[in-house]
Amino acid sequence: MENTSVASAPRLKRSLKLSDLILYGIIVIQPVAPMSVFGVLSDRGRGHVVTTLLIAMVAMLFTAFSYGRMARAYPSAGSAFTYVGQEINPAVGYVTGWSMVMDYMLNPMICIIWCSQQAHVFAPGVPYAVWAIFFGAVFTGLNIQGIKTSARVNTVLAAGMGAVVAIFFVAAARYIFGNPHDGAAFFTRPFYDPQMWDMKSVLGATSIAVLSYIGFDGISTLSEEAENPRRNILLATVLTCLVIGILSAFEVYAAQLIWPATQPFPNSDTAFTYVAGRAWAPLFAIVGFTLLVANFGSGMGAQIGAARLLYGMGRSKALPQSFFGVVDAKRHVPRNNVIFVGLIALGGAFIISYGLGAEMLNFGALIAFMGVNLAAFVRYHVREGGHSAVPPLVITALVIGLVLLPIQNVALLVAAGLGLVILAVWTPPLAGFAICFFLWKNLSWKAWIVGGIWMIVGIAFGAIKTRGFRGNLINFDLPEES
Repeated sequence: MENTSVASAPRLKRSLKLSDLILYGIIVIQPVAPMSVFGVLSDRGRGHVVTTLLIAMVAMLFTAFSYGRMARAYPSAGSAFTYVGQEINPAVGYVTGWSMVMDYMLNPMICIIWCSQQAHVFAPGVPYAVWAIFFGAVFTGLNIQGIKTSARVNTVLAAGMGAVVAIFFVAAARYIFGNPHDGAAFFTRPFYDPQMWDMKSVLGATSIAVLSYIGFDGISTLSEEAENPRRNILLATVLTCLVIGILSAFEVYAAQLIWPATQPFPNSDTAFTYVAGRAWAPLFAIVGFTLLVANFGSGMGAQIGAARLLYGMGRSKALPQSFFGVVDAKRHVPRNNVIFVGLIALGGAFIISYGLGAEMLNFGALIAFMGVNLAAFVRYHVREGGHSAVPPLVITALVIGLVLLPIQNVALLVAAGLGLVILAVWTPPLAGFAICFFLWKNLSWKAWIVGGIWMIVGIAFGAIKTRGFRGNLINFDLPEES
């Protein structure tokens, strides 16, 4: 009787096909992902936005492949912290987890900044500071109430964003072909403009472009509901990055043709709305409102995600349990943490710019991506592959050594590129690690200083809490929603 009852217990239905998983990934990342960061990428990359997004896509494809493979080994956990801690070392897993905390704390902050900037464009009579306080209070207030957006609403929002993107493409085509231009060079400049090209600037912008892809790892959380998860989770993760990368490249390519890099934007943070308005005047408000809604949803989701992560740390006594480890009895949300994250996000919105916030977020994300690539290498190419790890590790060290040298040296870049090709064929996870390291290295010095301080504080905190990483490891996995 006992066995019969266990067998008949309700289980998650494996009903999600490959196409469903890809659609979910696109919804999570959002079809308008590159629009919010377009102006920042254009300024930093000297106009080569489409090039930066395509380079970043290559890095994310390798990393997505590693995430997909690790999801096979850990189908019930989609955390870089778990992958690295289990496959490499608990202490290295802790460092990866601490970098994730940085991401979770920064995401609502940059959403407040963007929403406030866009609202200020719509209503310039209201100061940015007032809008920042407004959005910070709304994010916090709604999350305390326990309001949760359903998957159906997310799907409707994504469909609406897709419609806006389609309208933009039509308007962009009419504008581009309805106005004079200077021949074939006009269409190639977004990829390479010899007068604007600067390798260091392009690579620095590529490090920020990673932001357009963040969220693809969420597909791994659907392992128990997917048909043939060992195959489809991997394919969906990689294909989602590919679809988003190609769609993003088309969006910014059209935008660069409409608004050449030689013309400054009235506001870099909200640059795409001005581009859309030039293509067709009504799109200024339509695209602006669409991006405002997108960032509003992302900001709310990011805040509750950060609050839940802090709750998990408080529950495991990594943080003071009396404050971080409690749940509001009425709303069933970690209210203290929601308020704490809201205050941090609001304070940051007055201190940093959207561009710097994006770079700081990517500082942590790229550490996590490097960790997952290494974890995949250890599991599938060292433990299960039965091959020597020395040759690929030597090649990786040489590639990293080359990219640490002056960037303008073309011969060194060619040598590094050949090394990456060899790694991609031999051990794809190490190629992903090397590219992510390259992008991480090219973040701005401000992001390095702030990110470095965050990591030093976190490592010291972890060492104290775990007696030199010999005690129980701090848990950075998100707890289950109640």
